[in-house]
Parts: sequence; structure tokens; C-alpha cells
Amino acid sequence: MSRLLLIIVFVALAAGGWYLYTNYTVDVHRNERGGIEYVKLLPLAGHAATPDEPGDPPPAAGRSSIRIATWDLDGLDENKLANQRVGDILVHVLPQFDAIALQGIRAKNRGVLVRLVEQINATGRTYDFACSPTVDRDGMQQYNALLFDRASVEVDRSTVRYVEDTANRFRYKPLTALFRVRGPPVAEAFTFALIDVQTDPNRVAAELDLLAAVYRAVRDDGRNEDDIILLGDLEADHEHLGLLGRVPNLTAAVTNTPTTTRGARMSDNILFDRRATVEFTGRSGVFDMMRQCDLTMEAAAEVSSHLPVWAEFSVYEGGQPGHVAMKDKTKSR
Repeated sequence: MSRLLLIIVFVALAAGGWYLYTNYTVDVHRNERGGIEYVKLLPLAGHAATPDEPGDPPPAAGRSSIRIATWDLDGLDENKLANQRVGDILVHVLPQFDAIALQGIRAKNRGVLVRLVEQINATGRTYDFACSPTVDRDGMQQYNALLFDRASVEVDRSTVRYVEDTANRFRYKPLTALFRVRGPPVAEAFTFALIDVQTDPNRVAAELDLLAAVYRAVRDDGRNEDDIILLGDLEADHEHLGLLGRVPNLTAAVTNTPTTTRGARMSDNILFDRRATVEFTGRSGVFDMMRQCDLTMEAAAEVSSHLPVWAEFSVYEGGQPGHVAMKDKTKSR
């Protein structure tokens, strides 16, 4: 009997250990002297509750549009986030948008994202993040993530993944996920796929050409989603996108506008099929961090060398209430 009990205990411990290994990662937070301050278990699938779970905030009411943005955080790590001035600016700027594609997160796990979300939500907001479940095990030093307001949009976590790149042609793998706006009836809510990208400054032309294939692969992956929004740090303006710029009907949300903090060049953008994504309201821009946050150029550059780029979309599929969300991929080809 005691032997059977030992076997049961062993099996239970092994199962528990395997569950923790496959669903959580260990985040060790150290102080400036290198000592351990605390240890956290972080879920691999994200930070907070998944969509449709109890505890979701009430959907945002009375809104006709959402704002989707992209922002290269230019090496966001624990030290940068610990800078109070930088942290305060991030907490002020990021909630201006409902979903934000982030680039330039420099960390071996998602701990910095957890702390960023905690700081934002301490102001009464309900933000969460999504990044590839394999981030903590890929040995990556820098990666992308998707930040979003749970009151405005929800993510299908089963779709959060890196675009397949077995040949390792991308220095930073594009991240993709499917979203749906909260608030309107489910059948009428705007649904869309985001492709979060960051090109290698040393291989811009080659990676832009590859991104044309990435865009088509996500569009034609069998999920019948025609609203494909590719956004991020392209390291190129809207007129020099290579094969990506030749995708039929692909349009840029921002044109002829510098997107860097010092105003030197255009690097970041939001791209979508203008015929398929009729939900675009026509409103877009570059967030003027210096003016909005009353910063000097040097203070703004301390946060990032890039400015957020945003575009506005209707909360309704088809751009108007009463339109049932029946996707038709053929119209975007």
C-alpha cells in the first residue's frame, strides 16, 4: 500500500512539474546590486485572463472607433522601465491607443511586459499583452509584443504566434494574432489580424521583400480574415517598400511624415488593404510625444528614438452597424 502511495505521489509531482514547465516561466527580479528581490511564475500565454473568462472588464460603451498603433520602444528593458520619467511617459502615452504593436523589447522573458502592464493598470485601466508562447524558450534577446485594452478588444490567444521562418531569414520574427472589437454584437464587431514587424536595419530591402510573402501567408491562412494590418518599424518610407509596397491595394496610414523623435526620417507605419479594410476611418497620424507630454527632444529620445504611429478604425465590421461579419478573402486579392 505504501509503495502504491509513493507511485501516486511521484506521478502527481511529475505531472505538476510538467504542467508548470509547459505553462509558466520563472522571472527572477534582481536589484541594482545583483541580489534577488523576488521570484515570480509568469504564464506563458500572457499576463491576465484570456478573453471570455470571468473577470473581463465591461466592454467600452458608446464608441464608434478604436485606435491601433505601433511603437518601437528602442530597447525597453528592466533598467529603462525603472527610470521613473520613462515609466511615467509610457503610462501616459500607451493608453492613448486600444491596441499597440510594440517592437524593441529587450529581455529574456516577459517580465518587463508584466511590470509595464502593472504600471498602466495601476491608473485604473485594464490592459494586457500577447506575445509568442515560445519567447522564454527561444533564447531571444529582443522581441515584439502586442499590448491591448481588454475593455476595447480581445485577442484569440490560440492565434498568437511567430510567422514561420525555418530558414531564419528574419532577425526579428514577425508576430501575428487575431483580434475582435468588444462592444458591438459579436456578429457585427470588427475583426482583424495584426502582423507586428521590425526589420533589420542591415537587411531592410531583403526583409521588406519577405514581408510581402508574410502578408499573403497570413491573409490566405484559411481563417477567412481579410482585414490584415501589418505594422511596425519598417526602416523605410511608404514609397520604398520593395515587394511589400507592390502588394495590390496595400496602403500606408501615414505618408510624408517623419516618425522618429528627432524628425529625421520616416521609419514606422501601418499598412492594410484599402479595399478590404473599409473600416479605416481615414484618420491617422504620428503621436507628437514632445508636445503631448511637454518634453524636450532629449527627454523624448530617452524614451525612444521612434514616435508612435496610429490609425483609426470603426468598431463595426464593414464600417457600420448591422453589417454581419462574413469575411470574403477574394475581394482583397
